[in-house]
Amino acid sequence: MTSTGAGSLFARIDRGILGPPAATRPSLTVHVGSRAVLLSLEESRKALYGPRRDAALGAAVWRQAVSEARREPRDGDGSGRLLVAWLALPGLYRNLYRILRLWRRVERADLEAEAVLAVLAALDAADTDCPDTGGCLVKEAVNRMWAYAKRVTREIPVVDIGAFAEARNSTAPVEERLRPAGGWEVHITPPPRREGLYATLRFAEPHPRQDGRRTGARLPDMVFRARRHEEADLIGTLVLLPAGARR
Repeated sequence: MTSTGAGSLFARIDRGILGPPAATRPSLTVHVGSRAVLLSLEESRKALYGPRRDAALGAAVWRQAVSEARREPRDGDGSGRLLVAWLALPGLYRNLYRILRLWRRVERADLEAEAVLAVLAALDAADTDCPDTGGCLVKEAVNRMWAYAKRVTREIPVVDIGAFAEARNSTAPVEERLRPAGGWEVHITPPPRREGLYATLRFAEPHPRQDGRRTGARLPDMVFRARRHEEADLIGTLVLLPAGARR
């Protein structure tokens, strides 16, 4: 489990929005009926999550924040989208901590990244006329965190990729190269980077079919492409072959 310190993605978003203590912070002008209300960032969050929150004011906060984020130019600084993610964070913590308590193998950094990606992906499709625009964004992020956690817990971690690469490239004595009948060879091809391959490789266990047999029985034909998660860059290719077979 990763730490909950100042280096987490959520904490970096907080710092990116609020800035240093003495910094001048932006405000949000929202419209409730015929009234225009000027809110600080803290007041905007209190309108959404505070003990005396106002549903009409909260809906206006989300509507204004989402609208401003959508109006940002593609080459802009992204501050509007970052503000929407910041507004969603308090709605994510309870499920974030529940997942971390249930599954200690799940990394907090990965969960936070999945949540923020979900908010940003749902932002463009959000309905600003819906009274619960923010609730829909938070729900998308929560669902994506749970889906990621459940997927990871079904996988088998292989931590030391460097050891695999070293074993593959080493010259072993003849007696050590003797292979048992029916064995397998593992070939890992890292990308051509000087710094080498540093990541966790996970093998997903195939789901059983209804007749009880495994769908992944044809191991010679299987190639696993290792990624940190779905949107990450390819970090290498792993091929499983019967021992002694030609590559």
